[in-house]
Amino acid sequence: MDILPLGISGAWSVVTTPHGDERGVFVEWFRQDHIRTHTGLNFETAQANLSVSVRGALRGIHYADVPPGQAKYVTCVSGAILDYVVDIRVGSPTFGKWESISLSAEQRNAVLIDVGLGHAFVALEPNTTVAYLVSDHFKPDSEHAVNPLDPDIGLDFPIAAGELSISPKDEAAPSLQQARENGALPIWQGA
Repeated sequence: MDILPLGISGAWSVVTTPHGDERGVFVEWFRQDHIRTHTGLNFETAQANLSVSVRGALRGIHYADVPPGQAKYVTCVSGAILDYVVDIRVGSPTFGKWESISLSAEQRNAVLIDVGLGHAFVALEPNTTVAYLVSDHFKPDSEHAVNPLDPDIGLDFPIAAGELSISPKDEAAPSLQQARENGALPIWQGA
């Protein structure tokens, strides 16, 4: 398992090593001790989630109040996604920047996202299933979104805009600038 930093502080790509034989494939897809050693992050799993999406489903940009925030470990167990990490931390040197990483059942890779960062993905295949390990329980009053179609963020989608399926909640979410003006975004704590 290789854990590689992305261009946004607090986000890492996780490359696993599948082991296959005539029976199929085995993958060790999560190791808390490796995460702590390679990132310094003490990722404690409080909840595990699954989402199943149609091709073109766009989920996010989601984040939780900090503190406590919600770190995420995300992998794609069937199908494929383009996953986005968006720096929404006011004061961060990369505020408003984003990075994408392809996750797929074929690659068996993952992304690790620390608290305070925004997260989104778009499903690239029908019946795409994504598994999330998260560091805190879902708390409806602490969950927020930034509009993933905000042109100032400019997420680049591999699917035509007309083919994207977005929830009414995400579509009605404020822009990054509106969320900042409302004081709704996390504050950069430095690295």
